Amino acid sequence: MLHDLPASRTESDGSAVVRVLSYNIRSMRDDTAALARVVRACAPDVLCVQEAPRFFRWRKAASRLARDTGLVYTTGGATASGPMILTSLRAHVERSADILLPRTPGLHQRGFATAVLRFGRARLGVLSCHLSIRDGERYEQGRLLLDRLPALGTPHAVAAGDLNDRPEGRTFGLLAGALQDGWATRPWGREHTTRLGDPLQRIDAVLATEGVEVLGCGVPMGLPGVTEADLRAATDHLPVLAALRVPAA
Repeated sequence: MLHDLPASRTESDGSAVVRVLSYNIRSMRDDTAALARVVRACAPDVLCVQEAPRFFRWRKAASRLARDTGLVYTTGGATASGPMILTSLRAHVERSADILLPRTPGLHQRGFATAVLRFGRARLGVLSCHLSIRDGERYEQGRLLLDRLPALGTPHAVAAGDLNDRPEGRTFGLLAGALQDGWATRPWGREHTTRLGDPLQRIDAVLATEGVEVLGCGVPMGLPGVTEADLRAATDHLPVLAALRVPAA
């Protein structure tokens, strides 16, 4: 059985260990009970969602997801065209903002859900994203992501989401060249994030700015409470869980 990541905690020097989970939930069209069990077993402080419900009664669906996972809705959903952020009660939300990105005619609207969170003396900017399926638009969105992180005004930040690109792709490479790719920095668990049985690809990631210590990052397959049956039933992506040590501000 997979060993657990470090638990959420505040260190004596004021730094904080923060668990960040990134998960494409396919608009909650699958087994929502399985989805909730996976999230709860991962015990995240921050859940960065992609493909959150964004049409009819989307707020009700977001509230249900928060309730079922023991988290609190923070920002995003329809207002960010899919990305959303939920947090545990451990996080103090200083502010949040949803950003719609320039749209290419004929393609889906994309956006970022962003928040500034505080864990004791540690402050962390968070950005949840779901980048385009088209290479040119995706690359420009990657550039906008790198511009947005420092605009959050925090000394440390994390971006998490469905990149729709593989590590050898130019957008993934752009982001990994400027940020720490969690899996590449401290691999833990399983690497590939596509649905079990599909071609092996790593297209989802948690990336952190310099100064954040990555304690482990990967797909939590085999983590106590995370079953293969639930991962298959919950959605068509696998989640990425990271434990990060964020220095005190």
